[in-house]
Amino acid sequence: MLSFFLTVSFYANAQVDTAKIFSIKDLQEAVLTNHPIVKQAYLLKDAAQTRIKQALGKFDPKLESSFARKQFGNNDYYSNWQNELKVPLWLAGADLKLSYDKNYGEYTNPQYYTGRDGLGGLGLNIPIGQGLIIDERRNTLKQAKTMARYADADQVKQILTVWFDAVKDYWNWYYTYQQYVLIKEGVQLADVRYNAIVKQAVLGDKPAIDSVEAFIMVQDRKIQLTKLEVELQNASIVLSNYLWGEDNSPVELPSYAVPQSPDSTYNELERVKLGSLMEYALNSHPEILKLNAKGEQYDLEQAFRKEMLKPKVDISGSLLTRRNTFGDYNPGQYDFRWENYKVGVNVVFPLFLRAERGKLEEARIKRKEVDYDLFQMNRNINNTITTSYNMLVGYKRQLLQQDQNLQNQQLLLTAELQKYELGESTLFLINNRETKLIDMKVKKEDLLSSYQKKIAEIYYKAGTMQDSEIPKM
Repeated sequence: MLSFFLTVSFYANAQVDTAKIFSIKDLQEAVLTNHPIVKQAYLLKDAAQTRIKQALGKFDPKLESSFARKQFGNNDYYSNWQNELKVPLWLAGADLKLSYDKNYGEYTNPQYYTGRDGLGGLGLNIPIGQGLIIDERRNTLKQAKTMARYADADQVKQILTVWFDAVKDYWNWYYTYQQYVLIKEGVQLADVRYNAIVKQAVLGDKPAIDSVEAFIMVQDRKIQLTKLEVELQNASIVLSNYLWGEDNSPVELPSYAVPQSPDSTYNELERVKLGSLMEYALNSHPEILKLNAKGEQYDLEQAFRKEMLKPKVDISGSLLTRRNTFGDYNPGQYDFRWENYKVGVNVVFPLFLRAERGKLEEARIKRKEVDYDLFQMNRNINNTITTSYNMLVGYKRQLLQQDQNLQNQQLLLTAELQKYELGESTLFLINNRETKLIDMKVKKEDLLSSYQKKIAEIYYKAGTMQDSEIPKM
């Protein structure tokens, strides 16, 4: 799009040599590439990936080490050195443990005594009750991945909203520009007519009062033109809100920029496939995708809360050895073997489970809320697409009728001019016919602007863009 501001990729306007067409495609490139809100939307995906990374951190291996020693009055009370490497596993919520303890001294608890050679261990900690099917760390990771899909949908929604606002302002600018062009042409016509009547009045061919009426029409249209000049400037400023440089600096729409002319055959309607749009919206509308992601999130939460109703039964076991290197000799009875082990069982079970049952019921309620939201959202989307399509059909009919009215009004004006030349009409009637024709042309441009905005609205309501894919970053 920036090529527009370098005046490289644009075509000269047929009416004004210095004018350059700023097309809807140029606007699209500018908005989707450099608009700050669009760039901000792309950060949603990055933020979701950071949450996944945080959840993966719960599966990071952890190394723990502690050392304590007491010596007093020539007595070696104790020397305790304990080390453990814990590796969380996805399967069954188990933890792989590697340990090396070196505990000795006169007052060391015999239960933990290892001797000066120390004691190594290789074992597992496995939950056979609560946490076997799903535990907190697996639930957190799954939910983070689900919310990444939510972030993707939210990103699309934000981009579509910015784009739809830009399209509406573009066609408002188009309508204001066309008003300005039509009134400017009206000023020129009125001025030419005024000069001609003045000459005829001097020659006595026309009454002098006609020159006064012609001058009033010139002044009236100049007033309208002045008003539209301000409105056109303001419309250009509003559209400039969507134009940004690569360095996040605001870019102004050049004064020589003019909007593109829409298809005069109104064939865009034939390209709008109502059934396809509704099917797309049902499966890919960002609001639907966001609700689906929330539903999956609460499904995961329900599964996790059901798991929390089970008793917590953790079994741990380790094979022990005095070997602290692989090269040194170690007696067989002190090496890894099934007779050298350490096992334990830990059981915890709340008797009433009120907190756990309450959280499960809360997750179920939230899931039902999402289901109801989905039902309503699907219906709202279908209805808004249908109503927008019906209005689009209505706009096309009005445009076709307006084209016929314009042809007829042009015939009336031409006939009135011929009658005036023959002295059978008045300047008042000519001005009236011409003003009516200009008003009808302005009305057509208003309909055409509304028609184009309604096309953009249909695609926006369906959660997509017209003739374009939403870029991924």
